[in-house]
Amino acid sequence: LCVLCLSVVLVMCVFPAISSVDEPCSDIVQWMMKNLNIDDPAEAIHIGSLIAAQGYIFPISDHVLILKDDGTLYRFQAPYFWPSNCWEPENTDYAIYLCKRTMQNKTRLELADYEAENLARLQRAFARKWEFIFMQAEAQVKIDRKKDKTERKILDSQERAFWDVHRPVPGCVNTTEMDIRKCRRLKNPQRVKKSVYGVVDDTQSQSPVHTPSQQSSKDTREDIEREILFLNTQLDRHCMKMSKVAETLMSSTEQYLDYDPFVTVPEPANPWISDDVTFWELEFKRTVFKKIIDVFTVTLDQFSAFLFWLAVQDLKCRPLQEVAARAQEIWQEFLAEGAPSAINLDSHSYERTSQNLKDPGRYSFEDAQDHIYKLMKSDSYPRFLRSNTYQDLVLARKKPETEQGRRTSLEKFTRSVVSGTCCLEKNNHRQSFSSFIQAKSGFLEGSQTRIK
Repeated sequence: LCVLCLSVVLVMCVFPAISSVDEPCSDIVQWMMKNLNIDDPAEAIHIGSLIAAQGYIFPISDHVLILKDDGTLYRFQAPYFWPSNCWEPENTDYAIYLCKRTMQNKTRLELADYEAENLARLQRAFARKWEFIFMQAEAQVKIDRKKDKTERKILDSQERAFWDVHRPVPGCVNTTEMDIRKCRRLKNPQRVKKSVYGVVDDTQSQSPVHTPSQQSSKDTREDIEREILFLNTQLDRHCMKMSKVAETLMSSTEQYLDYDPFVTVPEPANPWISDDVTFWELEFKRTVFKKIIDVFTVTLDQFSAFLFWLAVQDLKCRPLQEVAARAQEIWQEFLAEGAPSAINLDSHSYERTSQNLKDPGRYSFEDAQDHIYKLMKSDSYPRFLRSNTYQDLVLARKKPETEQGRRTSLEKFTRSVVSGTCCLEKNNHRQSFSSFIQAKSGFLEGSQTRIK
């Protein structure tokens, strides 16, 4: 808003006579859209309303300082009345202004209802010095009558807009009012509002900012301790600006935009937010294949090799502080003398692995894992392809697509899966072998093609 007000100030400094020119709202909106690079007229009207609320532009025939797109004429405020001059008008000045308006029998200078109420309150509050206020108003009226008629009208409208900023219409925001939080920090219990609606006595005859405060009592021990606690709390608060926080958030969002499934559509699409069920179809096929593999693992005599391969894969993903302990656990379970799940490992790989464990790391079992994988690839996987479970599944796909054939294949497949699942309830390593087969599913796809 300061930048926008500065733009208005620069325009009026270059063209001083513009303050006496009446401009429709449409011209002001077009000027803002052109010079402030605004594309939306509604945004230009909003920014214009903020500028009007500060008193730099004002409607000619309305006390409400807002920009309306209805053909209302607006006028730029004279530099003398700008809020940037740090005006703090006193209530006596406002009383003189209202008295001066009542002395001039003109329709355009008639007091509004709220102004008449304010004048009555001020008259009661300043009863002792009302004669002085009235004399000041008379003197200013005499000076104004000597001015040109057009100049007098412009000055009256500018002065009215000035007081509409500092003594706004009830219900409008007072843009010059000090923040209540700042008022509390001043610890001035006698501080009053700048608005004249709460005037009750002579203490408001002076400017609210310059109102003399009474002698405050000394702070107690509890007050000082409370202040110390508050200051310590403030020290722990972060001092990052909101603009920096927003910039960091936007940068992070743009960086991971491609990985956000709510912004970038994944492949395949999420079936919960789209009409594509491809993902469910793939998951169903994967689940069926896992159960087939589980049935086969029950009869496999080299199951410990699969567990070892998966344990090494898990070791590579562990946090660094857990690597050493997990490496020793793998050694004791699969490679140590009398290991409960000993694996068949050649002497060369065994020696390399034992040397690596002197300084355990994520890749200490790399040689042993490669050797075990080659054994499984050359022995376990071909045995799976020759197994009855896999052959029954392949033959079921080759049978004619008749209702009876499909029913027979489905019943046979279901019986094999159910029986295998019941056996696997006693086996705690069912999930491990399935994960391994998923990782090596590429070999299965090639074998399916060869069998077909």
